[in-house]
Amino acid sequence: MKLIVSFSFSLLSVFTSFSQKGEVIDKIVAQVGDNVVLLSDVQAQKLQAIQGGVEITPEIDCQILEQLMYQYLLLNQAQLDSIIVTDAQVDAEMENKLRVIEQQIGGRQKLEEFYGKTVNQIKREFRPIIKNQLLSKEMERQMTSEITVTPRDVENFFNSLPMDSIPLINSQLSFQQIVYYPQVTVDDKKRAYDQLNDIRNAIIRDGKSFSTQARIHSMDPGSATKGGKMEATRGMMVPAFEATVFNTQIGDVSDVFETTYGYHILKLLDRKGDNYTVQHILIIPNFENDAIEQAAYKLDSCYQLLKAGKITWEEAVKKYSNDEATMQNGGIITNPITGEQTWDMEDLNRVDQQIYLLTDAMEQGDISEPNLYTNLMERKQGVRIVRLLKRTSPHRANLKDDYTLIQRATENNKRMKHIETWTQQKISNAYIKIDDDYKNCEFQNDWIAK
Repeated sequence: MKLIVSFSFSLLSVFTSFSQKGEVIDKIVAQVGDNVVLLSDVQAQKLQAIQGGVEITPEIDCQILEQLMYQYLLLNQAQLDSIIVTDAQVDAEMENKLRVIEQQIGGRQKLEEFYGKTVNQIKREFRPIIKNQLLSKEMERQMTSEITVTPRDVENFFNSLPMDSIPLINSQLSFQQIVYYPQVTVDDKKRAYDQLNDIRNAIIRDGKSFSTQARIHSMDPGSATKGGKMEATRGMMVPAFEATVFNTQIGDVSDVFETTYGYHILKLLDRKGDNYTVQHILIIPNFENDAIEQAAYKLDSCYQLLKAGKITWEEAVKKYSNDEATMQNGGIITNPITGEQTWDMEDLNRVDQQIYLLTDAMEQGDISEPNLYTNLMERKQGVRIVRLLKRTSPHRANLKDDYTLIQRATENNKRMKHIETWTQQKISNAYIKIDDDYKNCEFQNDWIAK
């Protein structure tokens, strides 16, 4: 079964359609077991597809309807198999979706104004929808979890592809790194704490504006430009932050407290149930300038040993690197977008432009001189050496160079065939009813008995 539209909902896509005469034209367009698909469900998914940039074709309504019917087949089976999703899973999924909508619409308050309901009311209304979607996804995951392929399967799948269906692969690169981050000392932490405590005193004692102080001093790029303002709900922030939120009175400014990110103060603006609005200022402890110089000297010694062949790369990683993400695997840098150890230029420019600048003129196996490095994900600065492990030329996919890619395609093909077989079996045993307006659809599966 070709899965066209992902299971999702958008609060902004809730669709109520009216005819020119003002009559509601929403109606049941399909039924699968005890579950019905409404015209508004199809239109909401279509609107979301448009917002997501999906190409709209004449067949899109039929494709969406089939996707929704397939979801209900999964849901029916999940209920028969007593599959469970926890309240925590539902809550987490709800929060993720709400955060996306809030970013689109401009905040939680605007979301409530637009929808005419409180966030808690919105959660209650959509909780069953989210739960059903998670049940369907878990049913599909369990149904396909044991699918594996052998090397022979991969070879047979690849050989079955027409030449014009074999994709062209852009240049792929892989890298290793040795990174040394200077260690933050007790004195560094005290300096950050004292700086933030002085800022707090300027707000509390001298009447300075919290918003202005946040814009000037806060090291949180996500909130500093907004005067430190953040809207969140319980479970979104780290425990120490939320413990302070729920132990602070509205209008008060907290004492300085520490999290894994650094030192914070916050001002509680509003709190309703689990939802809260705060302003906050973050100060991240920084090391003295000579700590970076010492790190540079340390990695320069490493570089000289590598160039002289007095130490292997693997030995150097173990001895000199303190980067937790790469120090245990030979320094190999994983592409966070794909989860693979290879990068194309688009991913590289999105995640780590520094590497591209370092390695553009390097040959396979070359290493860079030590350079300053800023880990944007963890907001840390250090020094690193980069090794170009591999660089491939643009080419048509083949089993030797692109086995992992072809293996994933083989697994996906096998998974889709399994889903097609499963779907057809369930259709034959389920009550299916489809509105006359959709009976001419060219579905992937035989939903309409012949």
